[in-house]
Amino acid sequence: MMEFTGRVWKFGKDIDTDAIIPARYLNTTSPEELAKHCMEDADPAFPQKVRKGDMIVADKNFGCGSSREHAPIAIKAAGVPCVIAKSFARIFFRNSINIGLPIFECPEAVDGIREGDVVQVNAGTGVIFNMTTGQTYTAKALPASMQSIIHAGGLMQYVKTRVAEGK
Repeated sequence: MMEFTGRVWKFGKDIDTDAIIPARYLNTTSPEELAKHCMEDADPAFPQKVRKGDMIVADKNFGCGSSREHAPIAIKAAGVPCVIAKSFARIFFRNSINIGLPIFECPEAVDGIREGDVVQVNAGTGVIFNMTTGQTYTAKALPASMQSIIHAGGLMQYVKTRVAEGK
């Protein structure tokens, strides 16, 4: 069971992939380099403020725009273990699963969580507990197949493991 606890950084609606990882940094595929610029067009200080385990909570349509897989890679490499939003752009949703970044859709949680709150997320059940306020929310749990991909660390690692197991 994957469970995450961390401080929240809050973002608005329609945060596109250019805000998550600006195009000017796409000349690298290094996760560590991408992490240094994660969310800087939405919050220039974010790369310096974020700490391993911190979470992103955002309004609707998070990850809209281009289909670059660099966006969820940058978030994951910055130490953010999951993202909670009212909704995700479809390609960002799929790219996140493929690189092993858990994402949760829960409009009620987004409305109830404030920046700086500490939240706990149970990836298996979708339960989000705001430790600061005592409120509990339930996100749509990901299907078991997607949870397996995330648990493996992403689609490539999942496939490698399955092949090695002869499945």
